Amino acid sequence: MEFFPSSRIFVQIGPFAIAWYAVFILIGGIFGCAFAARDLKKNGYSNETIEDLFMGAFFFGIIGARLWYCVFYNFDYYFSNPINLIKIWEGGLAIQGSLVGGALFVGWYCWKHKMNYFRTGDCILPHMLLCQTFGRWGNFMNQEAYGGIVSESFYAHWPDFIADRMFIDGAYRMPTFFFESACNFIGWILIYFVYRKVSKPKRGDMVYAYLMWYGVTRFFIEGLRTDSLMFGSLRMAQLTSIAFLIVGVLGTLGVFRKLFKDAKPVILFDLDGTLLNTEPAILESYRRLFEKYAPTVEFDREKQLSVLGPPLRKMMKIYFPDQDVDALVEEYRTINKAIHPETVFPMKNAKEMLEELKNQGYKLGIVTTKVEDVTRLGLDINDMTKYFDVIVAENHVTKSKPDPEGIFKACSQLGIGHDSLIYVGDSLTDIQAGKNAGAFTIGYLFMPERRQAMMDEHPNRVIKDLIEIVEIVKEEHSWTHNMM
Repeated sequence: MEFFPSSRIFVQIGPFAIAWYAVFILIGGIFGCAFAARDLKKNGYSNETIEDLFMGAFFFGIIGARLWYCVFYNFDYYFSNPINLIKIWEGGLAIQGSLVGGALFVGWYCWKHKMNYFRTGDCILPHMLLCQTFGRWGNFMNQEAYGGIVSESFYAHWPDFIADRMFIDGAYRMPTFFFESACNFIGWILIYFVYRKVSKPKRGDMVYAYLMWYGVTRFFIEGLRTDSLMFGSLRMAQLTSIAFLIVGVLGTLGVFRKLFKDAKPVILFDLDGTLLNTEPAILESYRRLFEKYAPTVEFDREKQLSVLGPPLRKMMKIYFPDQDVDALVEEYRTINKAIHPETVFPMKNAKEMLEELKNQGYKLGIVTTKVEDVTRLGLDINDMTKYFDVIVAENHVTKSKPDPEGIFKACSQLGIGHDSLIYVGDSLTDIQAGKNAGAFTIGYLFMPERRQAMMDEHPNRVIKDLIEIVEIVKEEHSWTHNMM
């Protein structure tokens, strides 16, 4: 193993070599993917989905980059010698071809998995600028992406290592690689840390911002280069930059939002304390268990509030640690089911709200920590089962709220993605589950004691009457937690 055997090679291992270009591409990919993965997770995408997206986009990005280079560098040579198409180690990748190849794969993946293309792109594309920032230094090591001849004095205040590498074919060259690297980094900062936080962009706006920024900067920098890929007498990168700029401007002006309108959001609800007032049944069931298994412990209001929302098993372990949890849960459910008819009834305006939403064509569902038979019992007693297209109960999932598994399962059963989704609940775990799924969250403030705790979770809306939802769904924005 030999490190730095030449100015272009990072390490030589026998007949195999790892070029500096590959090292910088890898560094850029790691940083860019890390930021993109964080944003995708915030939007409720799983690790498996993220890995699939990145691996596929990387693979097809490389193919696109190579084909783009070969077509516009010397079409006749490469396609009369097709074996040379795969000789990437000899050099020849074009970032714009990589963008096209990666975008096509992501489009196919989003279509197959019912994901919103623009929401996914908003999470990924701005961070391509970070990848490109490092990638241009790979061009520097290869002595590529340079401009016209400049005088030696041009580099008077530049680091020697840059000036030395820019001495090509007997003359100093303009460091256009550096201009583009710097512009890419500045663009990433402005788009991701300024534009995203200050302007409250709509869905797709981060994609359009990238296209406009990269289109403009690449157009002007490309005009300074002397090693451009050509389409006849025109610089191909400039033509593509113009296309990027046009798409970005039209998108920012809302043209594509009019053409590709999001579907109506699916609306999923918690059950206890949201649609049904099950508080009397829950508290009476717990009260009997406290009387039997913890007679010396007062079942005060603090404990009463604590048991409203979380899964049964969790609370049983907390308040009855010496008892058999399975037996206690079964006993609780027996009591709860027996008193359901007298103690469970709809929340104020719940049926009126559901009737109106159903008439407007919304798909409705329930994701609850109750088991299915008790869930259906409460709904049947109050003639509410007819409103729901899907019910995901505690016994249908392996992880309880705040894990979003139940929400994702409901979406899967409805045959949709989760990119246009509202989740309504009354507890902190409901809001947390909705946020973990990337959903637009509505906190129903049934109990005033929970107001501050609810506000601290920052749901998208807090309501005191369920009928307010009928007006909320008329708003025009993306139905996700970040409203993009």
